[in-house]
Amino acid sequence: MDANFDDKKLEKISKALSDPYRIKIMQAIKEEKDWLQCQAITQMFTLAQSTVSHHINQLVDAELLHAEKDGRHARYKINKRVFSDYVSYLKEFTSK
Repeated sequence: MDANFDDKKLEKISKALSDPYRIKIMQAIKEEKDWLQCQAITQMFTLAQSTVSHHINQLVDAELLHAEKDGRHARYKINKRVFSDYVSYLKEFTSK
């Protein structure tokens, strides 16, 4: 597990994942198995583009998504390392 993974990071990730639309965004990106543009994500939901951007920014800030510029657009990919660290950290609560 990442040595920088602590209670503060756990809280940030947990808060980012606490919104149902953020979970749906993560699921949509996972389904793509690669990068997904913000515009494509926005078209999947009945939310304003600014709202989708806010949700994406929360996920990026929690390091759950990698962000990359693609010309004038942004695209996103799941940060599997952070998810793995998060799950490992949570498993510590169930170990003896």
